[in-house]
Amino acid sequence: MSLRSPLSRVLGSGSAREGTEHWWMQRVTAIALLILGPWFLVSFAGLDNYDRVELVAWVGNPANTVMLLLASLTLAWHSMLGIQIIIEDYIHGPGLKVVSLILNKFAHVFLSAAAVLAILKVALGGSL
Repeated sequence: MSLRSPLSRVLGSGSAREGTEHWWMQRVTAIALLILGPWFLVSFAGLDNYDRVELVAWVGNPANTVMLLLASLTLAWHSMLGIQIIIEDYIHGPGLKVVSLILNKFAHVFLSAAAVLAILKVALGGSL
């Protein structure tokens, strides 16, 4: 039996105050993807034929390079936030949850770096 009141036991066990920021970042990246997604579809569909020369020229256009970089980084960030919520909601073992959250971040950083490297390599003519 404890001499502490129920309110006293609950205080200090509240939220980490990160939920609002996480929610806003998820919405901001979703809105950015609502702009970048249609740009990608329309721009990519506008190509005449999809051979290597035309695709390299398309990626080599500075505006397309920047937009592709923005799209891939925004998509990775949005995905990382979404998978983090799934892990937090459905994985209940504390050790497995921490490992899963760390692997989620590492995987998304690795995939983002690979996407940036690939886009820049094609855009700069393979000079990387």
